[in-house]
Amino acid sequence: MEPIEINAGAWYLRALRADRRIDDRPALADGGVTDPDYVATRSAQWADESHFSWAVCVPTTAELVAEIGVTPSPDGTAAVSGWARTGFDDALATGLESVTRFVAGALGLTPVPASDSP
Repeated sequence: MEPIEINAGAWYLRALRADRRIDDRPALADGGVTDPDYVATRSAQWADESHFSWAVCVPTTAELVAEIGVTPSPDGTAAVSGWARTGFDDALATGLESVTRFVAGALGLTPVPASDSP
């Protein structure tokens, strides 16, 4: 599956990027994610549909302020989780609402918080 962009009102959700135009790696490092292959791994997971992830961004700058991930399960559920950079809990909460609706409506899966997934 190709990455899906989501407009979440005050926030814009897009695939993680590390290219000439946008590099999410410094913002990811602020969140404790320092694996140099992290963005490439997340892209490959979209392609094989094993995990879907979104950068929650400021619409005017495309700066990553949070990340949301969804891991589908064969039982028809999908574990939904996320983290936010300091001061951006509202972005995470709004993004989680939008992603949860996407998981249920577009993917036809039952979203569950990651801590509640089997």
